Amino acid sequence: MNVTLIFLAAVAAVIIWWLSGQRLTSKPWLETGSMQLPVHDGADRSPVPAVKIGLFVFLGVVGALFSLAVSAYFMRMASADWWATPVPRLLWVNSAALALSSAALQWAKREVRHGRMEGLRPALVTGLALAVFFLVGQIQAWRELTAAGYILTDNPANSFFYMLTGLHGLHILGGLAVLTHTTVRAFSTTVASDKLCLSVDLSAIYSHFMLAVWLLLFALFAGWANDFVDLCRTLLN
Repeated sequence: MNVTLIFLAAVAAVIIWWLSGQRLTSKPWLETGSMQLPVHDGADRSPVPAVKIGLFVFLGVVGALFSLAVSAYFMRMASADWWATPVPRLLWVNSAALALSSAALQWAKREVRHGRMEGLRPALVTGLALAVFFLVGQIQAWRELTAAGYILTDNPANSFFYMLTGLHGLHILGGLAVLTHTTVRAFSTTVASDKLCLSVDLSAIYSHFMLAVWLLLFALFAGWANDFVDLCRTLLN
């Protein structure tokens, strides 16, 4: 429960920060008249597309789902039949690949904003290839664990490991479908630049979010999150 509250507080902080940039606290009834207001960066931004708002809502739901699963993970750890699942070394490589994929999409986001197609295309291809490498690496990590005798039904820790990594992998797979479509559009000469820019932006946001979720899960499996949760419980109590 404490993990859920901490995550929801973080989500609320991000939402408040995002809404603060939409000038929702402005007072238009005080801005009438002929006086010209100074121009600030981002003050005349176009409205946020509905699909982007929908993505943030979807990510909020996904985040809540993972937070509940992580909370159940911590509660189940207190049982006597819990034996921690070893973390395959391959997960370090997979984590690096996912981080580099997210960085490549951030690079693509910068390139498309400046209209540099020659830099956008290799950035998208790199991000896509690294994300595929991550999924293949996750499957290989599963095979290593099962070969070592850590099967799904052996103990609750194994079940949670396969369930959480599989759930994360399914979300990565869904993001790959969108990223593949975006990459194909980047090689087309008829695509509108504004639509392409929006697609790259959405793909980058989704990639960053799934990277953050994976880092949380990786810290959970490695045991690093236990001390942090104990500290949070002490502060909340």
